[in-house]
Amino acid sequence: MRTKLDKRMLPGLLVGAGVLLWATPVGAQEAEPTLVELAEANAVTQAILDNLWLVVAGSLVFLMQAGFAFVEAGLTRAKNIANIMAKNLADMAIGAVAFFVIGYSIAYGTSDSNWWGGLNDFFFKDSGDPAGLFDLGAGLTPATNFFFQVVFAATAVTIASGAMAERTKFAGYLVFSAVMTAVIYPVVVHWTWGGGLIAQIDIGGRVYSDFAGSTVVHLTGGVAALVGAWILGPRLGKYGPDGKPRALPGHNIGFAVIGVFILWFGWFGFNAGSELVADANLSFLAMNTLMAAAAGVLGASVIIWLKTGVADVAMAGNGALAGLVSITAPVGSVEPWAALVIGFAGGLIVVVAVLFIDRVRIDDPVGAIAVHGVCGIWGTLSIGLFARYDDAFLGVENAGLLYGGGVSQLLVQALMVVIVVTWVGLTSFAVFKGIDVTVGLRVDEEEEVMGLDVAEHGSAGYGLDAA
Repeated sequence: MRTKLDKRMLPGLLVGAGVLLWATPVGAQEAEPTLVELAEANAVTQAILDNLWLVVAGSLVFLMQAGFAFVEAGLTRAKNIANIMAKNLADMAIGAVAFFVIGYSIAYGTSDSNWWGGLNDFFFKDSGDPAGLFDLGAGLTPATNFFFQVVFAATAVTIASGAMAERTKFAGYLVFSAVMTAVIYPVVVHWTWGGGLIAQIDIGGRVYSDFAGSTVVHLTGGVAALVGAWILGPRLGKYGPDGKPRALPGHNIGFAVIGVFILWFGWFGFNAGSELVADANLSFLAMNTLMAAAAGVLGASVIIWLKTGVADVAMAGNGALAGLVSITAPVGSVEPWAALVIGFAGGLIVVVAVLFIDRVRIDDPVGAIAVHGVCGIWGTLSIGLFARYDDAFLGVENAGLLYGGGVSQLLVQALMVVIVVTWVGLTSFAVFKGIDVTVGLRVDEEEEVMGLDVAEHGSAGYGLDAA
């Protein structure tokens, strides 16, 4: 069984003891500190480390925005690169503001019913009290928690960008980005990490677990991506007269692979940061994250190579992301061998899902629905099969079916998936339909053929040197 407190005490005690003993020139001659003084010093030291780690981890997640931008740009055509970059830039800018104004309150605030979320902290006005912002005695400060959570919100909305690429009106996308980060995603957070609806479900003594967000973040984004791509319809030329899908190759596979590596790097902050403290478990979480992603590359590469006879680089990259999404929920509860299995299975699943989604005429240029939606479901359900450790959500060891835990954990995980899919599906449909009949959701055919860089932003993303 992995522990947190015992492993955390020693460095803090040593630092705290040193501070108390040598704070004055005659420190060595003064009385030894009491156990209470040592404990207080240790608590402050640990709080500093925890807050510092969450800022570092949040910065890694922030960098993932660049990874998403590179992946999406590389897997789409050159005439739309400026539009891709503009959407990803807007996701962070609009997402941060919308989450600050209302989303954070819904996610972590309080209300009489505690059903839809909190209604008491708009504009961060209550949590923004300087006395609380800098109170290290309280553990994570409100500012630290906000910073770490807001980059997750931006990630959730960016997932939909790739599936809707090359035919979405920029103004319409901005409206969706704001609503997603202000309301749709925060409600999911409130129901789970905020202690609301899903967190209160108990089946046979088992409660939900989603350590870093396979469902909370990735499935939420994946469902919105599915609804948006379906309402938009496929890109011009994607399907032939016989209904069979045609390849519309991306313009820069190098961009896509660079984006995958940036995302892979940032994911260490995504998963290990979700520990919310600086302790010895961070290396365990990072190891499981690394191995699942590597296994995802292998799984996707094997199946696409067997099917097509070639080693598809883009699909291998999606395999890495599939492994990462798959391990995001169970990362704290499974043994390393299980992380390999979960990641490898994610790589297999993503290939099958991408090909199936293509056949049913849902045009997803980057495979976001398969990577984040389908693999998000797999990662969430995998806890019911492989959970060995208590990850601070489960409350028990050996909850997985393979460890004799029965089916209760699998059932509660499945119910969580159903609730989130229903909520995000219905609200996303309403938002996209509302956008479609007001500002408009899809560009016209002439603009799509021309490319969104010129039509929406006034100039080509790639300029030619006239000299």
